[in-house]
Amino acid sequence: MRESVRDWKLHGIVLLLVIVGELIGSRKIDLGFGVLALFPMLYVLILGGVISWPSFRWLTEGQMKKAATILGIAFMLFVAKLGTMLGPSLLKIFDAGWSLAFQEVGHFIGTIILGLPIALWLGMGRESIGATFSIDREPNLAIISEKYGADSPEGRGALGVYVCGTLFGAIYLALLAGFLGSMGFLHPISLAMGAGVGSGSMMAAASGALAVVFPDYEKDIAVFAGAANLLTTILGTYICIFFSLPVTVKLYKWLAPIIGKNPPAAKEEERSA
Repeated sequence: MRESVRDWKLHGIVLLLVIVGELIGSRKIDLGFGVLALFPMLYVLILGGVISWPSFRWLTEGQMKKAATILGIAFMLFVAKLGTMLGPSLLKIFDAGWSLAFQEVGHFIGTIILGLPIALWLGMGRESIGATFSIDREPNLAIISEKYGADSPEGRGALGVYVCGTLFGAIYLALLAGFLGSMGFLHPISLAMGAGVGSGSMMAAASGALAVVFPDYEKDIAVFAGAANLLTTILGTYICIFFSLPVTVKLYKWLAPIIGKNPPAAKEEERSA
């Protein structure tokens, strides 16, 4: 930990990226049928990805691991800030009532109903189970590893989505949230709730984009996104164990022979049961 904090090269790069991002500022690109909201965090994510590209050798693997450690600390501070905002806004959250709880259904069912058929159509086998039963953050990886093993097809599917989410998830959700917000048919608070998918980085990116599109709702967006993210994190593990994973397995057995390019063999069906 001390070595991470004392790595002044990392701190210098972060400071430089923050300055560049703030100088560029927030931008909106009108696409005619919607708007892409660009904001400092999005620029920093992209520039950070470029700088850490192994071929450039600007950062060593050890420095990248140190950066990941520091990122965990930074998100703790970010969550603490959200906590100070949640307290005074509890009445607003309670007023939302069942709408806040009900929208959580989409975080679990959406990945299955939309993701599983597409994964099968693209030719994935049992990997599609691990890839689509959740958004595959750390607790979800643990569930799959415990049930099937990390080296199983299900484990590879979950790990693949985890890696893609880590590399591209924040950027993707930032662009998607800004675009959907600009369409005008969804309320900013409902979009803020949808931003709380159980990942701190994805939630921060999505809520940041929404704040650019709806500056008057900036505080409420942060509050409801944080509340939804906390709710997803608390309930997510249990819902995935007792609902999402069993439902995904059942749907896989039903859909794979119909739309799958690689129908499951008898032995595969036994193992996925």
